[in-house]
Amino acid sequence: MPTMSNRVAPFGTTIFTEINQLALQHNAINLGQGRPDFDGPADVIDAAIKALQNGAVNNQYAPGLGAVPLRQAVAAHAQRFYNLPVDPNAGVVVTAGATEAVFSSVMGLIDRGDEVILIEPYFDSYVPNLVMAGATPIYVPLHPPTWTLDPDELKAAFNSKTRAIILNTPQNPTGRVFTREELTFIADLCKEHDVTVISDEVYEHLIFDSAQHIPIASLPDMFERTVTVSSLGKTFSVTGWKIGWVYGAPELIKGVNQAHQFITFAANHPGQIAAAYALSLPGTYFEEFQTMYAAKRDLMMSALKGAGLKARTPEGTYFVMADFSDVFDGDDLEFARYLTSEVGVACIPPTFFYSTEHAHMASTQARFAFCKSDGMLQQAAERLATLAR
Repeated sequence: MPTMSNRVAPFGTTIFTEINQLALQHNAINLGQGRPDFDGPADVIDAAIKALQNGAVNNQYAPGLGAVPLRQAVAAHAQRFYNLPVDPNAGVVVTAGATEAVFSSVMGLIDRGDEVILIEPYFDSYVPNLVMAGATPIYVPLHPPTWTLDPDELKAAFNSKTRAIILNTPQNPTGRVFTREELTFIADLCKEHDVTVISDEVYEHLIFDSAQHIPIASLPDMFERTVTVSSLGKTFSVTGWKIGWVYGAPELIKGVNQAHQFITFAANHPGQIAAAYALSLPGTYFEEFQTMYAAKRDLMMSALKGAGLKARTPEGTYFVMADFSDVFDGDDLEFARYLTSEVGVACIPPTFFYSTEHAHMASTQARFAFCKSDGMLQQAAERLATLAR
C-alpha cells in the first residue's frame, strides 16, 4: 500500500496546528499564531480590488519572476530605506510568501551534502527545507535571557563544508534585532569562508525604540553574497495574501528563480499589483505602523508581568518570549497545553524551534504573539493574571 515518502515522514504535524486546534476546542484567546485579528490598510485592499477588476490582465498568470510593477517597487523600497542597488529586472523574484522565498533560496543555492548554519530558535520551516535539499543543519543558539550569540560558538560552526547561513532579523521568536556589531561579525565569517547568507527580514519595519534594522546585504562586500527575503503580510497585516519576494545579486537570484519556477512558477497576480502600491506608501504609514505595535507590545509586556512571567522587552517583531518557571512546574509543551485549556490563552512552546541538543534552553519559555486587537490583549491580560494568584 503506498505511503508517504521517507523525506517528509519525520516532519510530523506542526506545533501550530496542535495549539490552534486546542485553542478552538477551549475557546481560548489565541496568542500563538502570528496572524493579526484586524484588517490591513483600506487603501491597500482597495488596490487589490481594482487589480481584480482589471481581469483581462491581472487575473491571469503573472510573469514567473513577478509582476513588473512589484519588482520595481521592491527595488525602489530597498533603495529608499537601505540604499541598496537592486536590479528590478534580474535581481528580484516574487514568491508565494516568505516561506516559499526561503524554500526556493535553499533549493536554488544549496547542494546535497552542504552544511548550513541555523541560529536557534529558528522559524519552523527552515529545517524541513534543508532536509529536503539534502543539506545538514548546524545549530548555533541564542542564549537567554538576552538572546545573544556566543561569538566562539558561531565561529566554530564555520568550516570548509559551510555553504550558507540562514539569518532572521528582526528575529522570530525572540524579538531580537541584531546589532551592527553582531551582523559585522557574521559578515566577516561569511567572507572568510565564502558563505552565502539567506536573510529573512519579514519584520523589517516592525522595530521599536532605538533599535535599527540593518540588512546584512548593506554591509561592505555583502550584497553579492546575500539574498534578502521579505513579504507583504507582516508589514501590511495581510498574511493571507502570501506575497513574498527575494532580492539580491542577479547571479544568486538566478539560482533562486531556477527553483521557484518549478515550485509555484508565479504568485497571486492581483495581490502583486496591490503589493506594489503598498510598498510605495509614504513614510508616515511605516511610522504609524510602528507606533501602533509599540502600544500593543506594551500591553503584552504588562500582561506578562501581571501573570508573574519574566520577559525581555522585544526590540522588534510582534513576538515575545517569556519565562514561566516562577508560576508553573513543567516544560514548555505542558505549559502551553495548560495555559490553553485551563487559563484560556494559547501560546507556542518554543522548544520546537530548537535542535534536540539545545532545546533545554527554552524548556521554561513560551512565545506570545501580540498582533491582536487591544481589546483581545486586555482580555488575555485578565486571564493571564490568574496565574499569579
